[in-house]
Amino acid sequence: MIYRHFRFHCILRVLLLGATIGLLAYLATRTTLYATIAIAAALVMYQVYDLIHYVEKTNRDLTRFLQSIQHADFSQTFTGGGLGSSFDDLKAAFMRVTDEFRRARAEKEEHFRYLQTVVQHVAIGLLAFKGNGAVDLINNAAKRLLRVPHLKNIAALEAFSPVLVNTLRRLKSGEKALVKIEDREGLLQVAVSATEFKLRDELFTLVSLQNIQSELEEKEMEAWQNLIRVLTHEIMNSVTPIASLASSINDLLPPPAAGEAPVSLETVQDVRSAVQTIQRRSAGLLHFVDSYRNLTRIPKPNFQVFPVATLFAQVQQLMSANVRQSGIRFETRVEPASLMLTADPELIEQVLINLLLNAMQALQEHASPRIELSALLDDRGKIIIQVKDNGPGIIAEALANIFIPFFTTKKGGSGIGLSLSRQIMRLHRGTINARSFPHVETVFTLRF
Repeated sequence: MIYRHFRFHCILRVLLLGATIGLLAYLATRTTLYATIAIAAALVMYQVYDLIHYVEKTNRDLTRFLQSIQHADFSQTFTGGGLGSSFDDLKAAFMRVTDEFRRARAEKEEHFRYLQTVVQHVAIGLLAFKGNGAVDLINNAAKRLLRVPHLKNIAALEAFSPVLVNTLRRLKSGEKALVKIEDREGLLQVAVSATEFKLRDELFTLVSLQNIQSELEEKEMEAWQNLIRVLTHEIMNSVTPIASLASSINDLLPPPAAGEAPVSLETVQDVRSAVQTIQRRSAGLLHFVDSYRNLTRIPKPNFQVFPVATLFAQVQQLMSANVRQSGIRFETRVEPASLMLTADPELIEQVLINLLLNAMQALQEHASPRIELSALLDDRGKIIIQVKDNGPGIIAEALANIFIPFFTTKKGGSGIGLSLSRQIMRLHRGTINARSFPHVETVFTLRF
C-alpha cells in the first residue's frame, strides 16, 4: 500500500518499530527462542536504519541539489511524490531553480558560440595572449596572416618575424605600431593595435593585426597620379605655347635670297637653327609628358575567364623573335595545365611583355641567359604568375623603389613600366612584387 503523507509514514514506522522492540523484549525475557530473538533484533536494527534513511532523504536531496549547482550538473531530477504537499513544494522549487540554471547555462553557451563565430569570421586578425606569451585565442584571419595552423606561444613567431614578436611583447594598452615583414610571398605592412584586459585574475593582451600593404600602395599610387596630373598639366600649358611660337618663327624666317640680307647669312642660319632646336626639344618634351599621362589613363579591366596556357602561348609567340635574336633559353610552365584565370587578358599580357623585355635587357651580357615564365597555385590556393631570370639582379636599395613612377635603373628608361604594371594589378585586386638575389635569380610575382 502506498501512503501519500510523510507524517503518516513516520508514525507508521515508529509504531512498527515500537511493536518490534516490544516483541523483542518479550521474547528475550519470556522465551528461549534464540533464533527468533536474533531475527527480531535484526528486524529492529533494519527498521531503525530505514526510519533514519527515510527522515534524512530531504537532507540528501538538498545536498544533491547544492552539489549539482557547485559542479554545474543540471541533469539531476527531484521528485517529491508520496511525502506530502510541503515536500512537493520543496522538490518543485528545486526543479524550478535547476531549470533556471540549465536555461542560463544554455544561453551562456549560445552566446559564447555566437561570439566565437564572429571572432573566427572577422576579417581582422585577433590574438590574445598572457604575460608569458601563451596564446589563449587566435582567429582564422590571424592564422592566415601569420601563416600558422595553430599557435601556442607568440615566441613561435620568431621564425616568421622577430620584429613582430618584439612589438607584441612591448606594446601597451592603447598603443599602435606598423611592422614591416618580408616573406616568400612578398611584403607585408602589418598594423598592430593592442589593448589589455583581466580575466580570472590574470592579465591578457589582445592585439589586432591587419595587413595594410594594399591600402598603402593604393594611396601611394593615388598620390603619384595626382602629382603626375598636376605636372603634366602645368608642363603642357607652358611648353605648348613655346612649341607653337617656335614653329611660327621658323615659318616666318624666309629662305635667304642672294644679294639682299640685312643681316649676315650666317646669323640667319644660326637663328633658324636655334628656333628649330627649340621646336624639336619642345616637341620631344610634349611627347615625353604625354607618355607619362598613360599612368593616369589605364582602362578598366574587361574581366574574362581564360586558360593561362593560352595567355603564355600568345606571349611566347610575340616574344619569339626577340628571344631567338638574344639567344635566350625561354621556358614556360603551367601547373596544373588546365589552370584558369579571371582577368583582362590584354592588360595582363601587357604586364608580362613589360617584365619579359626588362628581363631580356638585363640578360644582354650574360653568357647563358635563361628566362622562365610559370603559373601555379600558392599555399592559399591563389593563382600566381612568375617571371624569373638569371641576370645580374637588382640591388636592395633599388628594389625598394622600382615600382615608383620615374624611377629606373636602365639607361634611357622612362620609369613607368613597372609602375604601370602595379596599377594594372591593383585594378585586378592583385599584387606584384619582386625579389632578387644578385647574379643568381630575379623573380617578379603577380598574385591574383
